[in-house]
Amino acid sequence: MTKTISQDIFTKELFDFLDETFETHHGIFLDQGTSLFDTLETISAAKASVPIGGKCASLAAQVAHVTFYLEVLERHMAGHEVGNVDWSKIWRIIKEVTPDEWMHIKQALKQTYQRVTAMLRDFESWNDEDRIGGALAIVVHTAYHLGEIRQALCTLE
Repeated sequence: MTKTISQDIFTKELFDFLDETFETHHGIFLDQGTSLFDTLETISAAKASVPIGGKCASLAAQVAHVTFYLEVLERHMAGHEVGNVDWSKIWRIIKEVTPDEWMHIKQALKQTYQRVTAMLRDFESWNDEDRIGGALAIVVHTAYHLGEIRQALCTLE
């Protein structure tokens, strides 16, 4: 016997989780003012440039990595081959950032997020493992990095 879930229920919950993770508090799992975009607005380029613990990635690298992840998952969910992905490249190349570079990194994340969510909203059917898995991976992966960023801020402040 096959068990199914309403696509409307699934997508409503998915978009609520995406929205809370990136933009707007809904009380699902974050406190008011702690979404990714809210958090990033409190971080200067100087703070975003500091390697956490002296050896780990900077906050700027964390944010650039989230953007890169969204781009890879976007291609995957659209049915394109992603090939061999160099997941470590961002961590190697993003170090210190200027205020302009930091602004660009944050803008790139917002634009990518908006493009990916528009693509997700355009899916007529969610009866596809890559779409479901990709969308859930975006929520989970971004929430993880949001936690990393917020924890790092405790160290930096």
